[in-house]
Amino acid sequence: MDDSINDSPASAAELAELVASANRDRVPLVIAGNRSKLDWGGIVAGTNRIVSTQKLDRLIAHAVGDLTVTVEAGMPFARLQAVLATAGQFLPLDPVYPDRATIGGIIATANTGSLRHRYGGVRDLLLGISFVRADGKIAKAGGRVVKNVAGYDMMKLFTGSYGTLGILTEVTLRVYPQPTNTGTVIITGAIDRLEQAAKILLASTLTPIAADVVSTALSQQLELSNTPSLVIKFATIPASIAEQSAQLLDIAKGLGLKAGIWQGTQAENLWSGIQTKIWGERPIGCKLGVRLTAAVATIATLDRLTDNTAPGVIHLNSGIGACALGDAKPIEPLRSQCEASGGFLSVLQAPVEVKQHLDVWGYRGNTVPLMKQIKQQFDPLDLLNPGKCF
Repeated sequence: MDDSINDSPASAAELAELVASANRDRVPLVIAGNRSKLDWGGIVAGTNRIVSTQKLDRLIAHAVGDLTVTVEAGMPFARLQAVLATAGQFLPLDPVYPDRATIGGIIATANTGSLRHRYGGVRDLLLGISFVRADGKIAKAGGRVVKNVAGYDMMKLFTGSYGTLGILTEVTLRVYPQPTNTGTVIITGAIDRLEQAAKILLASTLTPIAADVVSTALSQQLELSNTPSLVIKFATIPASIAEQSAQLLDIAKGLGLKAGIWQGTQAENLWSGIQTKIWGERPIGCKLGVRLTAAVATIATLDRLTDNTAPGVIHLNSGIGACALGDAKPIEPLRSQCEASGGFLSVLQAPVEVKQHLDVWGYRGNTVPLMKQIKQQFDPLDLLNPGKCF
């Protein structure tokens, strides 16, 4: 949007006034944070006016003892993590573009990564929100304490809504103590035996904070192996990390798989690389969802359809993942594989000419009419990110 008109209100009141004016004049708006994921999802049409929350970036409150933090939606993720780190805490998310992403944008796209294995997704961390409605009025839901139960739970509704229901201005999140000891186990080898290892892990009493299966291409880029890999992270006391890692090594040995332990900077670079090697290096980025038991098989299908050239990951405890494609050919067969296991494939990032010729979201269930009704209730004039979701 090189010819776009950009608005960056400095307060929630200014944002509300801007939206109210747009509502009166029937002017559609593109909603953005720091624009790191502006092109994700459907194509927004009929407007070149972008409204950004990047100036709404204040820390409102950090209740260290209550393990909660309240910030404006434009707060950069990296800056918030730095603030929390001074108190030995962190927000357990590992989103795409962590150096640029805003908290509001992360919530709007429901974007997290490997840490959801232990801590859950974005909606599991969200305690309260303030937002500007499509008519320009400011509304709130939830609160600033963990046990708040008042009001209708709109936090889950806004998570992953891509700015189509309202514009987030302030959010309260649950935070956690920052792990001081971590260890990572890498298991590589034949796909059928990796699948067995994944099933054993999921059925075991082991307690990793992250456990992923990565494709052959991503394994190669991360310098792990020329096969798919399982990547498992523990964060607890050193003795427990050592014991649980040893159990995984024994499981791998029993299945004829190779395994090793990574620690320190090498391991942290590995985990950050799982995101950075997927997003931004290839033109098409997809979000995947499958049954937990189908995670490894889906990665095998990705390898087969792309001749081992596509970086991809699926988180074992949620069945959610992502992959990067060089062209659109594998989309439909891979989507069929995901749907066969009760899942989905959505094309988030792709050139406009690619998105124009496919179903971006790939919704097949009976929830679409309900989602459209919700959109109609929150934004009857369809002024907020029109076309982003429907």
